[in-house]
Amino acid sequence: MVSEKIEKALNNQLNAELYSAYLYLSMSAYFKSGNLDGFANWMYVQAQEELTHAKKFYDFLHQRGGRVTLGAIEAPPTHWESPEAVFKATVAHEEKVTGLIHELVDIAMAERDHAAQIFLQWFVTEQVEEEESANAVLQKLQFLDGARGGLFMIDRELAQRTFTPPSETETSG
Repeated sequence: MVSEKIEKALNNQLNAELYSAYLYLSMSAYFKSGNLDGFANWMYVQAQEELTHAKKFYDFLHQRGGRVTLGAIEAPPTHWESPEAVFKATVAHEEKVTGLIHELVDIAMAERDHAAQIFLQWFVTEQVEEEESANAVLQKLQFLDGARGGLFMIDRELAQRTFTPPSETETSG
């Protein structure tokens, strides 16, 4: 059985993951409107990953006898100044999520909830990958220093990203 404190914290994170998906869908739409389909694809795949993360929290809460509480999702921004600005916002958002995950781990440790600690380790590792992935694109965009031809090369590269759902053992927590 999950404690009230852990249940509340996990529900908060579930809702944060849904916001992340919403944010990345908004970013995808922004890129789509500018005919940067590769960038749009990268963000769409990112949104799918965030929905998978939310599902992991949803399933874990039920598995532990907790109650899922969904809240209102704040409207995300819809416009940015440039692709570089989008990826700066993406990196900042992923760093914020990393902080939220670390806070969850701290709560699980304080509550001596070993099952939650083990569950959350997947997210600790995932956040390292999330930050690295977004930072890699940001660094390429910064390297371009406004060169339009390079932007289209990156767009073509980002079009190759595909969503791979986690295996059943990964999704069950």
